Formats: sequence, structure tokens, C-alpha cells
Amino acid sequence: MSGKEGAGKAAEAARAARRNRYVQRLIEDEDLRENILAAYAAARSAYGRMHNGKPATKALFEDRKLQRELTEAAKALRDASASLGEKPQKKKRRKGGGRTVLLVVLAGVLALVLSEGLRSKVLDLLFGAEEEFDYSSTTTPSQPAPAATESASASAS
Repeated sequence: MSGKEGAGKAAEAARAARRNRYVQRLIEDEDLRENILAAYAAARSAYGRMHNGKPATKALFEDRKLQRELTEAAKALRDASASLGEKPQKKKRRKGGGRTVLLVVLAGVLALVLSEGLRSKVLDLLFGAEEEFDYSSTTTPSQPAPAATESASASAS
């Protein structure tokens, strides 16, 4: 096999891998990669514990660490499998709810600033209605000062 044939086969294999949805998912989904790595690490550790010189059946039934590692590997594989079965999650766009609230608040402030009737209604609701009253004195005015009336009649003549 020449170098050109090997390069052509490698390029074709790369194109096929890019078209594979599972490979694409593995490239794009960070959680899937983490689950696969966790499963691999737990399975490798369990494999090491199984081959430490004890018979496999004895290790499976008596070694609690081995049982925990196998459980972790199974859980991580189950999560990875479920993640592969789901559609890829796209980033959620915000619907602009905050923008709408800001626009409503701004419109309300402008209405209060520009409308005197609305402003008085809001103030009446907040602080109670304004009481209007007429002032009437309970004392009677005293006699006008004589000096003031004499000077006024002198200037009139």
C-alpha cells in the first residue's frame, strides 16, 4: 500500500466520522464526554482491583470498593447512553421578558411625568386625597389704626 492510498483511506475515514451523528454528538456534548471518561476511569480501576491476585468471584462478592467502582461505571455508562439517545440541547435564547418589563416601567414613568392628572391620582392613592378647606378667622378685625386713616384722608384733599 502506498502513501497516497493510505492518505486517501484516512481522509475517507475522517469524512465518515464527521457524518456519524454519534461522533458529532461526542465532539459537541461536554457532558457526554465527561460521562464516558468517568465510566472508563471507574471500569479501569475495577479491572485493576479484580486482577490483584484474588479469585474474581471472591473479589466481586467481598470487595466493597470494587462493587462501588462497578456501580459508578454502570451509572456513568447509563448517563452517557441516555445522553446519546436525547437530541442535542441547544442554548436557550432569552425571550426578552426583561426588555418588556423595562419598556413598561419606562412608559409608566413617562406617563407620570407628562400627565398632571395621572400624577395627582397616583399621589392621592399613595398619600390620601388632598383636603381643601376655606380659612375663616374666628377673630374679628380690630379697629383700623387712626394714624393710617388720617394720613389717607389728608392726602385725598
